[in-house]
Amino acid sequence: MPISRRQLAASLLAATDIADRHAIAAFIADAATQPAPNPFPHTSVGAVRQVWRQRAAEFQSFDVEALGLSCLLTAVSGMNVDEALVQEILRAGPHTANVFHRGDGCWIVGAVLYGKPGAGLPLLPKLRHKHPAPSARSRASRGTGQLDLFARA
Repeated sequence: MPISRRQLAASLLAATDIADRHAIAAFIADAATQPAPNPFPHTSVGAVRQVWRQRAAEFQSFDVEALGLSCLLTAVSGMNVDEALVQEILRAGPHTANVFHRGDGCWIVGAVLYGKPGAGLPLLPKLRHKHPAPSARSRASRGTGQLDLFARA
């Protein structure tokens, strides 16, 4: 069963070891971003290490901006090369995000967002958690022992 963009973005936000997770998650959650053809969704840590070390060198040579690359390389450097991973590829215009997880989409190993040479990175607002403000009733039911001066009688 494919993993939704919403689930990928939420899982990425929970991956606190990825420094640029907010920007990458915002890109994934954006309505313009769509899943891209993915001929090899099943991969291994060893393959990810080899491919993305090579891409890091290419990105530097061709002046390609990328987010999350160093975090991905750090994450896979401490893993067994035979460990299975799943790759999700998402695109919008000249930008691509590759997200790697263990198969359920819940535990993100790493993610990289990059553009074509000279394209720069997309400017996206950061995702915000949508937590409703607590109502007077919920504040009163917390039982904090403090007087609520704004509660209605």
